Amino acid sequence: MPQMSPLNWWFLFMYFIALLIVFAIINYYIVFYSSPMSEKNTFSKKSLNWKW
Repeated sequence: MPQMSPLNWWFLFMYFIALLIVFAIINYYIVFYSSPMSEKNTFSKKSLNWKW
């Protein structure tokens, strides 16, 4: 089995690093976090009363 040349290992390493960076950027921008100041109170106090 022939060995890979160092240049091929470098290209493979750069490919996976680029893939990791693109994946991290996509995951960062796909989730829309809402800031705590902009959150509205979505539940009322009545819903917190448990009916046992």
